[in-house]
Amino acid sequence: MGPERRILAFGNSLFAGYNVASEDSYPAKLEASLRAKGINARVTNAGVSGDTTAAGLQRLTFTLDGQQDKPDLFILELGGNDLLRGLPVTETRKNIEAMLQELQKREIPVLLMGMRAPPNFAEFQNEFDSIYPQLAQQYGAELVPFFLESIYQKPEMIQSDRVHPTEEGIETLVGATVEAVVRALPEE
Repeated sequence: MGPERRILAFGNSLFAGYNVASEDSYPAKLEASLRAKGINARVTNAGVSGDTTAAGLQRLTFTLDGQQDKPDLFILELGGNDLLRGLPVTETRKNIEAMLQELQKREIPVLLMGMRAPPNFAEFQNEFDSIYPQLAQQYGAELVPFFLESIYQKPEMIQSDRVHPTEEGIETLVGATVEAVVRALPEE
């Protein structure tokens, strides 16, 4: 299977596994999917429910310093809670950019999980939606343009809160994004 590839999945409840068993969280299912592809992956779940980009930025250095080994890949999935709380888009951008700067300084490759504003957030939509592709390009990060693309129009894959994926939804998200993770992993 080759050397262990360490992946740090850093995000909010979409990674933490809101209302599902820990073995059904996105990071756990991603690890299983990568292993099924012959990649000796260890995916650490650093998802915290409710985290905004500001909260993520506050815990980034502590989280990175707490890793036994430098991650081979850092998956950054934050911004949805900023949007839900109506926080200024300029703050969201500034926080994600600061995290990307820290990761770049530490020479840790990043896969950025993009988010999109729903149509009823029209005043935010263009400004918010442009954050992820612009920052990914600027900092040389890989990008999944919209993390929830594969499920957002499938209500049966979303919990009754209309925000969080079901176990089946998480499986679908992993299936839709695992190749992007494989591409983002640096060569051994």
